[in-house]
Order: sequence, then structure tokens, then C-alpha cells
Amino acid sequence: MFNKVIMLGRVTQDLELKTTPNGVSVLSFSIAVDRRFQNKGEEKKSDFFNCVAWRNEAEFISRFWTKGRPILIEGELQNRSYVDKNGQTRYVTEIIVDRAAFTGDKRPDGAGGNYAPAQGYPEPPPQHPAESTNAAPSASNGSYTAADFAPKGGASDDDYPF
Repeated sequence: MFNKVIMLGRVTQDLELKTTPNGVSVLSFSIAVDRRFQNKGEEKKSDFFNCVAWRNEAEFISRFWTKGRPILIEGELQNRSYVDKNGQTRYVTEIIVDRAAFTGDKRPDGAGGNYAPAQGYPEPPPQHPAESTNAAPSASNGSYTAADFAPKGGASDDDYPF
């Protein structure tokens, strides 16, 4: 069986991180995802999806996202039911968020990138391209350039058997 959801949308409300009685962080929020197509003369339509994040992912999302900010989430769909205060059984479909990622938002200083630090969190160090194309890639910081994967010794595409 396979249950995987990837959505790119905007956070629809201010986020409020909560803690269960056992001390586990939980964040319930929703995102608005624009539909790809619209009829001529109609406004663009959006669909709204309920999301739940737990533990570190809940803390991460609540720290760096605010209402209206784009977010990319990855997780799985889950159905659950509960009985409301009127005794009615209600059914809910939610995305249980495994991972959240920044999108292409620009930083306020115009420097590009996709990081917007929350208050009290430092800016990440600037990322510089490799100084030399002959330098070995640094696996420790994940900085690779196209030159790191170029054929050695001037080989061309014709030299490969496939």
C-alpha cells in the first residue's frame, strides 16, 4: 500500500503550537492550494486542506511559517472520526505532515534564497560557490557544483557506452 501526499500551498491562519498532556508538541493548521485551471471570467479557486504535524516538525513549522506564507508539505492522508458535543459523529480527513519545506520566497534583504528567520533565530551562513572546479566536493556541507560531476580528462558524451 502507498499513501503519500505532496502539497504546495499557503498557510491559512496564524499558527498556535500546542502540547499534549504527555508533553508532545502538536500543530493543527490548514493550507490553501490553488487549482490549476479556471474558467474564463471566473476567479481562481482554491482547495483547503487540514494538516497536523507532531513533535519536531510541529515546532519547526510554528517557528518559521506565518499566515499567508507558502509551504511545501509532504505526508500521508488519514481519516478519523469523533463525536461532537451534540452527539453527532463527524469525519475528518487530514494530512499528517512528515516534512515541511521552504519554497522560493525571497528574504527581506533581497538576497534571494528561501530562508526567513523567525525572531531570535540567526541568519544562516552565506553559501558561496566552490572556489575551484578542481576542488573536491565537500560532502560535509553538501556544496556541490556541476563541475563536481563533469567527466574527468575531457571525456565527451560519445565516450560512454550508453
